[in-house]
Amino acid sequence: MTTFGAGAMTNSIPEIRDADFLFVIGSNTTEAHPIIAMEMKRAVRRGARLAVADPRKIWLTEVADWHLQLQPGTDVWLLNAMAHVIVTEGLTDTAWIEANTEGFEAVAETVARYTPEEAERVTGVPAETIREVARAYASTPKAGIYYTLGI
Repeated sequence: MTTFGAGAMTNSIPEIRDADFLFVIGSNTTEAHPIIAMEMKRAVRRGARLAVADPRKIWLTEVADWHLQLQPGTDVWLLNAMAHVIVTEGLTDTAWIEANTEGFEAVAETVARYTPEEAERVTGVPAETIREVARAYASTPKAGIYYTLGI
């Protein structure tokens, strides 16, 4: 399976500023990218919802709607469980997937094993919180996921 990946930003700074949902994982954005963190804070002040997945309490968790305080090294479990919710609840953009991807069936089959309940056991993040954040991300048209190379 081939996945998307790049060592550079895939979103512009104005897209961060104008986002309605931000999901930060594996990044202490305030320390590593302070300008980006300030844009995230502006978005939150404007009303955007923010979810931060990090084992630590970092500055962004102070302004976040959700702090998914997962166990270190369990980021992929959390992401797969969120994908599980999005796929099994039919929250995917089927037309976009069909037009722009290949092998999505394999992804759906893989994430089927990562239930929120099993992810709670592994990550420590409550299953209902995983569902809430996955639904919020999937149902918000102007949403972004922000991470660093460690993910």
